[in-house]
Amino acid sequence: MKQHRIICIPTLTFALLLMFTPSILQAQDKPVFPIDSLITVGYATGNKKNISGSVEKITELGMNKDQITNPLEAIRGRVPGLTIQKGTNGPAALDAVRLRGTTSLTSGNDPLIIVDGVFGDLSMLTSIYPTDIESFTILKDASETAQYGSRGASGVIEITTKKGIRGKTRVSYNGSFGISSVYKNLEMLSGNEFRNLARQQGVAILDKGNETDFLKEIEQTGLQQNHHVAFYGGTDASSYRVSLGFMDRQGIILNEDMKNFTSNMNMTQHVFDNFLVCELGMFGSIQKNHNLFDLQKTFYSAATFNPTYPNHRNPETDSWDQITNASQITNPLAWMEVKDHDATSHISTHARLTFNLFRELKLILFGSYTYNIVENSQYLPTAVWAHGQAYKGTRKMESLLGNLMLTYKKKWNKHYFDVLALAELQKETYSGFYTTVTNFNTDQFGYNNLQAGAIRLWEGTNSYFEQPRLASFLGRFNYTFADRYIFTVNARTDASSKFGANHKWGFFPSVSGAWVVSEEKFMKRIPLVDNLKLRIGYGLAGNQSGIDSYTTLNLVKPNGVVPVGSSQVVTLGNMRNTNPDLKWEVKRTFNAGVDLGMFGNRLLFSLNYYNSKTSDMLYLYNVSVPPFTYNTLLANIGSMRNSGTEIAVGLTPLKTQDMELNVNVNVTFQQNKLLSLSGMYGGENISAPEYKSLASLDGAGFHGGYNHIVYQMVGQPLGVFYLPHCKGLIADGNGGYTYDIADLNGGRGKS
Repeated sequence: MKQHRIICIPTLTFALLLMFTPSILQAQDKPVFPIDSLITVGYATGNKKNISGSVEKITELGMNKDQITNPLEAIRGRVPGLTIQKGTNGPAALDAVRLRGTTSLTSGNDPLIIVDGVFGDLSMLTSIYPTDIESFTILKDASETAQYGSRGASGVIEITTKKGIRGKTRVSYNGSFGISSVYKNLEMLSGNEFRNLARQQGVAILDKGNETDFLKEIEQTGLQQNHHVAFYGGTDASSYRVSLGFMDRQGIILNEDMKNFTSNMNMTQHVFDNFLVCELGMFGSIQKNHNLFDLQKTFYSAATFNPTYPNHRNPETDSWDQITNASQITNPLAWMEVKDHDATSHISTHARLTFNLFRELKLILFGSYTYNIVENSQYLPTAVWAHGQAYKGTRKMESLLGNLMLTYKKKWNKHYFDVLALAELQKETYSGFYTTVTNFNTDQFGYNNLQAGAIRLWEGTNSYFEQPRLASFLGRFNYTFADRYIFTVNARTDASSKFGANHKWGFFPSVSGAWVVSEEKFMKRIPLVDNLKLRIGYGLAGNQSGIDSYTTLNLVKPNGVVPVGSSQVVTLGNMRNTNPDLKWEVKRTFNAGVDLGMFGNRLLFSLNYYNSKTSDMLYLYNVSVPPFTYNTLLANIGSMRNSGTEIAVGLTPLKTQDMELNVNVNVTFQQNKLLSLSGMYGGENISAPEYKSLASLDGAGFHGGYNHIVYQMVGQPLGVFYLPHCKGLIADGNGGYTYDIADLNGGRGKS
């Protein structure tokens, strides 16, 4: 171990935001850190001052105003503990969204996304035009995310879209245009410099006589345009808002672009003297993407390709010239002819009926339906793939959700009670198919005629169907005394069809409390302090995302095709080891925080400390053969810890009738540690590999297995940099040398 370097870098996120606000907007919006505003916390609604958990609300005023493609970019850098990584697969893609770190090794690390009560994931966000968003509410600690049970294990991001307002019909339009380009390129050798260097080194090259910078050849200036129009209005009893949006994004690489059409509708009707409130909503989108097939290979090919080659096809062969003795390098302009397209259609509808039975008692019925279909089409021409290859696939998802909720709110003298009871059912359906065809005589058909390919790959064709169900019950009790002492309890239980009979149900409670110190009499003598609140909370959340609907069942799968007589027969075999004892992955979280507002709330400060531990972690562990059929088993054994500190400061140094200047700073310190990947199962001690490579340096010039640099190791943070040590050079017996590398166990290896 001493022969390797281990680099552990705690996650540090820092954001500095300046905001200038004209007075006309200030009259409509709350400050970036609202102290005393109405807020929706899960299924409950209340006053932010009376919330005891770690909750952030970002209104339209506090959102980023630059060229936004994905709605979450509107709050990037605004929320302590929220990390949003921009994706590489298309202009609207997000690689990862993490709220207080990674807590699972299998899946379910992205926060739950909720839009107007409709549950979804990150892909649903492309159906929301950023201008349609009224506010974001982020639930971070388990004392509040426990309301969502297994869905809220990685935090919750709630999005509320804009509704209609009373008055005559009004029309609003906003649009923008922009460009995107490469900020700075690597300085590459010209054709002449490449020739001279090869001559000096005595290296023979194939000189095509050209001067080509392939990095610049594959790049372009991407044009961007956004258009959004909304119609809204209403009366005393009803309101409506309908909007349409369009985004067009060209990437900085040739043939990479995205077009997205969105729609949004919200209608509200009050009937029977406000006894019944009917709300109907819909949002949807049609998105078409032209993707870059292999980003990594395209760029390192462009950086290493012979600059004496031309930037056009060879007129004699009508094909792209290639370097035949470099298997990892392909003419990057040939990659530009790869067709990798996808089209996504999404629609979500929802309805809410609120019965105001009494002044304090409400009965709320909610239902939603979501339909999403993704069609992928891909063709690799003969210039980059021998004989060409075509792929077509379709993925469909449907979700049906309904819940019944009863709320009771009562204020009596200095006492305030808020009680909620809920029952909920959700059914999801996933289905799809795909097929892969090779051996094309011509590239003219692309993926539009699969019969033009002579070979259909057996392993490249499949279909699937999955239908998980979830039943849930929730009880919530919130008590406030004299606006000073706040106590909240949540009790959520989920039953999932993914688990066996012994472990279907999971129980996820939470408890939290807060003391509003600024409401005490002794604090009235300190006029500089407007708000001071201390918070503490503890709760549990589950996770079932690491398994599919049939993991606990003994399944069979097709193994291959064999001849039986004059016929071809597909053989079947066990799919994997079966574990009927799979259960919920559970995360336990402690949170403590303080909120401070001073000088008329022109100086705002918030501090949070959290510590969470994930136990019964789902992962593939090594087992003996026999008694098991295969050498790995999915089981609940491992554990992981996350902890961190979040600091946010908001300052309003300038505030007049005409303008306001807000300066907001937040910083997050995040630490992670993989505690264990071993334990007992069925009387046998099972464990996962001691270390596992998560990322490596790949590309031209890297060979062998010693290019791995990021690992999963017990006792270290997940994704630790573990760098092998080169001890010198060893003669290879052929007149050359290889690197003498200390392997992970301290032994010797070659590369």
